Amino acid sequence: MENNSAKPKKEKIPRHAMPEQEPQLRIRNFDEVPLGYTEKLAIAEAQRCIQCKKPSCVAGCPVDVDIPGFVKLIAEGRFIEAALKLKETNALPAVCGRVCPQEDQCEKVCILAKKGEAVAIGRLERFAADFERNLGDVAVPARAKPNGKRVAVVGAGPSGLTIARDLVGYGYDVTIFEALHKPGGVLVYGIPEFRLPKAIVDAEVDYLRKLGVKIETNVVVGRMKTVDELFAEGYNAVYIAVGAGAPVFMDIPGENLSGIYSANEYLTRSNLMKAYRFPEYDTPIVRGRQVVVIGGGNVAMDSVRTALRLGAEAATIIYRRSEAEMPARAEEVHHAKEEGVKFQLLTNPVEYIGNEQGWVTGVRCQRMELGEPDASGRRRPVAVAGSEFVIPADTVVVAVGTMANPIVPATTPGLDTNPRGYILTKDDSGKTSREGVYAGGDIVTGSATVILAMGAGRQAARAIHEYLSRGEV
Repeated sequence: MENNSAKPKKEKIPRHAMPEQEPQLRIRNFDEVPLGYTEKLAIAEAQRCIQCKKPSCVAGCPVDVDIPGFVKLIAEGRFIEAALKLKETNALPAVCGRVCPQEDQCEKVCILAKKGEAVAIGRLERFAADFERNLGDVAVPARAKPNGKRVAVVGAGPSGLTIARDLVGYGYDVTIFEALHKPGGVLVYGIPEFRLPKAIVDAEVDYLRKLGVKIETNVVVGRMKTVDELFAEGYNAVYIAVGAGAPVFMDIPGENLSGIYSANEYLTRSNLMKAYRFPEYDTPIVRGRQVVVIGGGNVAMDSVRTALRLGAEAATIIYRRSEAEMPARAEEVHHAKEEGVKFQLLTNPVEYIGNEQGWVTGVRCQRMELGEPDASGRRRPVAVAGSEFVIPADTVVVAVGTMANPIVPATTPGLDTNPRGYILTKDDSGKTSREGVYAGGDIVTGSATVILAMGAGRQAARAIHEYLSRGEV
């Protein structure tokens, strides 16, 4: 007799959706869009994990999280233990659970994904970290015995925060020097509140301080002090993690018109300086009615969705390739579409049009078609003759990438860089051409993901520990 009560195979159980704010509601506030799993949903999702003997998901994680371990603890309802398991290797679990592209890393190689949907590893990571924080009693392990050596970290972004956490665990006296008035790097100036609340970043940074990491803000290394001066002050090694925050424009006619912004300025004003809460925060920001954003990455999605929340009547993405080639996370594109963002794909701006007062009034565009693949592996966009048209705009945000800030390399003699200004490292250790100087994150790779920058920080921490443990310094 057939047993109809038999449980379905785990790969047949659908992935549990995360509750979200409704699009019509969220486009007029800066509150977080996904609301997170409940305890019941988290346990149900964690129980989908088949606990592979050779978990490929761990190999897909740049910071070596014991994914089956923390997922199993959630499945058993041991949420605090799950959070502690995460923090064994991940300095920023609540951040990673929100912005890490799991679909291209750990979840991509999940065994369940071969026959169905991957375990929602990112959502479970977020749940465990949030559960511990919301409980109000975050456990802090005992500090490692001091080894008497000091390391300076330049930049308090994801890579700098990660290496600092690992190095204090080895017993080093670690100080981070941050140019801006708040630590967090791109986590606070680039990623909007509705995707990563600043209170989450503050809590993660506060945890690192409790571990013993020192953070000095408003210190521009390369201007107020140099890398050589850090060594003179007694630091035994320096890690450069200043990111790649210099803006890039397209060098097309009309680019100097008022109303045209780099995504760096636009998002920094809104996020780090809380301009969206003007006049409570005295940082005015443009509130365009017809906003055009150039680009197809996560920064472009962040910019266009911010414009909606600032009251835009029309918010449009212009991207020169098709949706299949867009580098933005699929979730961010999906959310943008839900919120009413318009997409002008296979379209490239060729000129900005302005009025007599010098303000932008439109973007002259050209239709594109895809040709042969270029160096990135994506099909190269080719202009279609006679296809020009104009999109009305009173605000334009250019989100076509960033480049290396030259301040630290220019003031550090003997530090080798490539032709684009990024610091050259000898291997994955982050070792540079200067003795005792290491580097990692976007200042080495160019613009990449938060988690890859964190992975670079972990690798460099091991390399610096090995270097300083030889007793030569």
